[in-house]
Order: sequence, then structure tokens, then C-alpha cells
Amino acid sequence: MSTEAEIALARRAIALLDLTELGDHASEADVAKLCAKAKGAAGIPAVAAVCVWPRHVAEARAALEGTGIRIATVVNFPSGEETLADVLATMQAALEAGADEIDLVMPWRAFLSGDEETAGAMMRGVRAALPADRRLKVILESGSYPDAASIRRAADLAIRCGAHFIKTSTGKAGTGASLDAARAMLGAILAVPRSVGLKPSGGIRSFADAAAYLALADDMMGPGWTAPETFRFGASGLHDALAGVIAGSTSPTSNKAY
Repeated sequence: MSTEAEIALARRAIALLDLTELGDHASEADVAKLCAKAKGAAGIPAVAAVCVWPRHVAEARAALEGTGIRIATVVNFPSGEETLADVLATMQAALEAGADEIDLVMPWRAFLSGDEETAGAMMRGVRAALPADRRLKVILESGSYPDAASIRRAADLAIRCGAHFIKTSTGKAGTGASLDAARAMLGAILAVPRSVGLKPSGGIRSFADAAAYLALADDMMGPGWTAPETFRFGASGLHDALAGVIAGSTSPTSNKAY
């Protein structure tokens, strides 16, 4: 049986969740199911946001109208290699359909090859075109970097280019999120005076995973820092694991990729 402390932590984590459906063959039915789960149930909080493909933004907006749950979508995803013009066109259509948040894959291959200008130009261009009331979350694809120092440099660049959040991974490449990557990214956030959020994503599937990332954030940023405005989990299967803890059962680790 779950302890009271475990239940409280699971409830805290669910309220910070970007509940995600980015399967290659995601359907309207999948999005409807996702949105129904996002609203919560008896004893289970609503999530902070759902994250869906741009083609599903309008239906997610309609399903969640009036709930306060935000709609996130992805651009330059998952490759990180589209042109700025194509990314801006996709983003504009998603914004018109009702997206609140844009999760942009930075051109991480260019960055790792030493071409910071290409990576920076993409992020600056998207940030400049984003309305002031929408959020930009920049995906570093941290599992593909050689070391924590390079993750830190990418995080610093994303923040300089105006990111509201920095996010670990697409869940489609590399090893996904890691505590070492999150630690490097929180270090970058600590170094700037403005508020920047962190979104660990990619392979976060269990209650133990969520607890470890929250403990790291609490240790580095102080108790009370994690809130939907500053911290999100990007995941699909994590919700089931956390809901199981809230229900009092020992919850298995999800086998979903994201």
C-alpha cells in the first residue's frame, strides 16, 4: 500500500505533467482518450497540459475548453533539421488552432558540430514570432550529447535565445532524460535572473523516476520552486504509474517509449 507521503508526491507530480501523445500513428481517438485522462478523476488531479502533434491541436482545444489545461505542440520535431520557414508555418497554424505552448527541437546536430549560429537563429526566429502570452519550450535532445558540459552550453544558448522552458528530449532519439542532464540544465537556469522552467522528458515512466527529478529540483532550486509555470514532466505512461500510487497500489513501470 502507498504511504501518505507517496500519495502526496504522486499528486504533486501529476499536476506538473504534460500528458503526451506523440505516437507516430496517433489518431483522433487517441487524443480524445488523452484529453479525458488529462482532466483527472476522483482523487487524481488534472494535469498541467497535454502535448500533441500539430494536427491534433484543434481537437485537444475543443476537448479541454474551459478546463485551464494548456495545449502544447511540437515543431521541428523530432529531427531538429527543418527550415525556419517550415517551422514558423507549422507553428502559426498550431497557434491559430489553439496551442498555448510550442515545444521546439533546437538544431542540436548543428550545435554539436560547432554551428551555434544555426541553432541560435532557429530559436531566436521562433521566439520572435511567438505571441507574448504563449510559451516556448526548447528541446535540447540531451541524450545525444557527449557530456554534461555540452548540455550546459546548449541550455545557456537556449535561454539566451528566449526560451521560457528548457526540455531534455524528444523521446525519439538518444537515451532520453537523465538526472545528470537535468542537473546541468538547472545550473543554467540558476545562472540567469529571469524565470526559466525545466521539462524533463523521454523515458520517465515510474513513480521512482518522478520522485528523483522532483528531489533534484527541490535540492537545487529550493522547496516550492516546482510549479506548472517552472517545471513539467513530459510523458505518456507516467500518469498511469502515478495514478496507481494514488490508488494505493504498487504501480508498475510503464513500457511506453515517452
